[in-house]
Amino acid sequence: MNEQQSTNQPTSAASTKRPARAGGRGGRGGSGGGNRRGGSDGGERKGRARGKTQQVREYEQKILDLARVTRVTAGGKRMSFRAALVIGDKKGKVGFGIAKGSDVQIAVEKAYRQAKKNVITVPMQNETIPHAVWVKEGSAIVLLKPAPKGTGLKSGGAVRMVLEYAGVPNVVSRILNSSNKINIARATFSAIQQFGKQEKKVVKDIETKEIE
Repeated sequence: MNEQQSTNQPTSAASTKRPARAGGRGGRGGSGGGNRRGGSDGGERKGRARGKTQQVREYEQKILDLARVTRVTAGGKRMSFRAALVIGDKKGKVGFGIAKGSDVQIAVEKAYRQAKKNVITVPMQNETIPHAVWVKEGSAIVLLKPAPKGTGLKSGGAVRMVLEYAGVPNVVSRILNSSNKINIARATFSAIQQFGKQEKKVVKDIETKEIE
């Protein structure tokens, strides 16, 4: 009897130790370890980090032109990206910006900040611009004319993009002498700014007449 007990004791000890070892190894590489490294906790942390980086922007944006440019220096050529961006709320406000950066994303971010500083308001009467105006920027000539309701935007290229993001529903435009998107966009913004200047002149003339 003693011999049988002595022979059975090692086997029982071994049998009790083996499941503990197997369980320990399984715990390290099983579901518990997976949760610590890449489980639901890790997913929540990544989601929080992404939520912090995403920002709700006030204006909608669209890239008008994106080009790779080089600058020759004493040490060699430096390559960068130039982004021309149009932003607007489609409710009367629009902006335009140009910026350079070592990366496309950096250039777009800089252009957005610059365009946000240069936001202007488009005066509208009867869902169109107040009067006809033409502006020359570089070699580009842009003509804007008011249109009745239901006409839509009869324009193309950079002029259409600017007016669309400004929220002007009815305009007829024409572009002459150039196909440069940047010059055309600048001419369109100069034309929009002239509406406000002429309105100020009319107000001043009325005030001077009343004083006389």
